[in-house]
Amino acid sequence: MRRNGKAFLTGLLLVGLYLQPVGAQTLEGDSIGEVTVRARKTWSNMTAATPTQVMDRSRMEKIGAHDVADAVKFFSGVNVKDYGGIGGLKTVSVRSLGAQHTGVCYDGVAVSDCQSGQTDISRFSLDNVSLLYLTIGQGDDIYQAAKLFAAAGTLNIETLQPQLTDDQSWQTSARLKTGSFGMVNPSLMHVQRLSGKTSLSAYADFLRADGNYPFQLWNGEQLIDEKRNNSDIRTWRAELNLHMALTKRQDLRAKLYLFDSERGLPGSVIYDNTYAVERLYDRNYFGQLAYENRFSDTWKLKAAGKFNYTWNRDYNVPAAGVTDDRFKQTETYLTATIYGEPIRHLAVSLAQDFAYNDLSTTLRNCQYPERFSYLTALAVRYNSSRFTATASLLNTYITERVKIGEASDGFKRLSPAFSLSWKPWAENLRFRLSYKDIFRVPTFNDLYYLLIGNANLRPESTRQWNAGITWNHSFSPLLEYVGLSVDAYYGSVKDKIVAVPTMFIWKMSNIGKVETIGTDINLQADLHWTDGWETNLQLSYNFMQAEDVTDRTSRVWRNQIAYTPRHSGAANCTLTTPWLNLSYSLFYASERYTSSYNHADNRIAPYTDHGLSLSRQFVWKRHRLRVQIDALNLGNKNYEIVRFYPMPGRNYKLTFNYQF
Repeated sequence: MRRNGKAFLTGLLLVGLYLQPVGAQTLEGDSIGEVTVRARKTWSNMTAATPTQVMDRSRMEKIGAHDVADAVKFFSGVNVKDYGGIGGLKTVSVRSLGAQHTGVCYDGVAVSDCQSGQTDISRFSLDNVSLLYLTIGQGDDIYQAAKLFAAAGTLNIETLQPQLTDDQSWQTSARLKTGSFGMVNPSLMHVQRLSGKTSLSAYADFLRADGNYPFQLWNGEQLIDEKRNNSDIRTWRAELNLHMALTKRQDLRAKLYLFDSERGLPGSVIYDNTYAVERLYDRNYFGQLAYENRFSDTWKLKAAGKFNYTWNRDYNVPAAGVTDDRFKQTETYLTATIYGEPIRHLAVSLAQDFAYNDLSTTLRNCQYPERFSYLTALAVRYNSSRFTATASLLNTYITERVKIGEASDGFKRLSPAFSLSWKPWAENLRFRLSYKDIFRVPTFNDLYYLLIGNANLRPESTRQWNAGITWNHSFSPLLEYVGLSVDAYYGSVKDKIVAVPTMFIWKMSNIGKVETIGTDINLQADLHWTDGWETNLQLSYNFMQAEDVTDRTSRVWRNQIAYTPRHSGAANCTLTTPWLNLSYSLFYASERYTSSYNHADNRIAPYTDHGLSLSRQFVWKRHRLRVQIDALNLGNKNYEIVRFYPMPGRNYKLTFNYQF
C-alpha cells in the first residue's frame, strides 16, 4: 500500500505540473462560459437564524491569511488550539465545546476521524479554497447530508471551481510562498475544459520548512535564549477534480485527494529542556463522488459517496526506549438527501447517511474496532422576507464490534433543533433564536485505547441556546455598509468524557459537566472614498464564561475550564488603493489555565498578536501577478496558546501568485 500510494501521488503530481490552478476571479468584462458551476447557498450572518460567519477568497487575500487556521481566527466564538510552528497541529473548538464537537466539511462531504474525533485543519491548503463559513448550532441550510446535522458547529471549506470564459479552454495559476525559518511553499493549479459540459482541475503543492525559530523563556528569574528544534515539516498535497454537466438538470463531480507529510513534533519546553525527537508521519487519501438531479423547480436530490484511507506513524525515542506506533483507519461513507418546496415559502428535506469505520494499530492488545453508523435527518424550513423558521430531527443509530475484548453497546439518540429569525420592520433589523440538542459519540481512543479505554462510556451531550440581533444599513455613498450582530448564548455539556485515576491506572469516564454563558459581537463597516479607494473595518469580540460544574464540593467548582479565555477578539483594517492594498490585523486572548484548577501555577498569560500585510496586483491582457508581503507577530512575543509550546516571534512571508 505504501509503494502504490507513493506511485499514485507521484503520478497525480506530474499531472498537476502539466496542468494547474484557477485564479480567484474571472477577468474583468468577460462572461462565464458554457460550464455551469453550482454551489450550495451560503446564508449571510445578517439574515441567518443562527450565527453564520463567512469569509471569501478576496477577503482572505486582503487580510493576509496563509492557512485555514489564520482565517478561522477572525471568527468570533472560535478557539484555535495551535501547538506552534509551521508544522504544528491546529484544531478548532466552538464556544468551549471542544474540537470533537466541531464538524469539518470539505466540498459538501464531511471529514471525520473516528480515532481522535478531531480534525487537524493544518492539512488543508488555503491556496485552492474559495470560501470558508462557520455555522454555530443548526444552520438554515437543510439541503445537506445528515452527518452535517450531527455537530455543534460546522466549518465548511469550499474549494475553487472552474470559471472559464467563452474563449478560454484552460487557465493556469502558479503560486510561490517563502518566508522565515526556511519555509518554501510552491503550488500549481490548472483548469482544462474537456468539452462544453466537462472540465477538469488539478492542484498540487509542496511545503517544507525547518521551523527552528528562536524564542525566549524564563528559567526561574533569568530570561534565557533558546531555539525550537525538531520543528521541520515536509508536506505534499494534491487534488484532481472532475466537473460534468450531464444535462441541464444533472451534475456530477468527482474528487481525488492526497496528503502525505512528515513532521517533527517539537514537544513542550519545560524550564530549559528543549529535547525533542518525536516524528509524525501522516498519509491521507480519499476519493469522493457527488451527483445532483434537479428534477423540477421545486424538487431535487443529491447523493455522494466517499472512501477515506488514513495512515499515521508516531516514532519517538524517549528515555524509556524507542516507540514506533502505527495506526490505520478506513471509512466508507454514503449519503443521499432529497429536498422539495411543495408550497410557497415552505421547504422540506430528508437525508440518510451510512458510514463504516475501522481502526487497526500496532499497539499491544489492539481490539480492532469497527463502527456502523446510520443517520437520518428530517428538516422543515419556512422562509419569507420577514420570517424564517427551521426545525430538524436527527436520528442516530450506531453499532460497534471488536475482534478482541468487549465492544460498546452502541448508541441511539434523537436530536432536535430549531431556529427562528424575525424582521419586524422594513429596516434591516432582525431578531433570532435557536436551540440545538446534540451529542458526540466517544472516539475509538476513548473506548478502546490500551488500558485507559472504557467501552461503557456514554456520549457527551450538549444543549445550545442562542439569542441574537442583527442589523445592517447603507448610510451614504461614503459609508456604503455597516453590519452589526450581537449574540448571547448558553450551553451545557453533561457526561463529559475525561480521564480519571483509578486504583492503579487512569480510565476514561463520564463525570464532567460544563456550563457556558457568553456573548459574540461582530461589527463590519465598508467605506468607499472614491474610485479605487476603499476601507474595510472588521471587529469581533467574544466573552465566554465556561465553568466546571461537576462537583460542588470540588476545588474546581465554577472554575474556568482549561484553555478557554474569558475575553478574546480580533480586528482588521484593510485599505484598498489603485496601487497598493494595506491590511493590519490584531488578535487578543485573555489569560487561560491549563486545567480546571485556576491556580497561578496553571496560568497562561494573555497575549496580543499584530500583523501587517501589503499586496499589489499587476494586470496585462490575460496575465495577473499578485505580490504580497506579510509581517507577522510584530510585537515579537513568544506567547503560548498551549502551555510550554511557544509561538514564533516576528517573522515574514513573501507570496507571488501568477495567473494566465
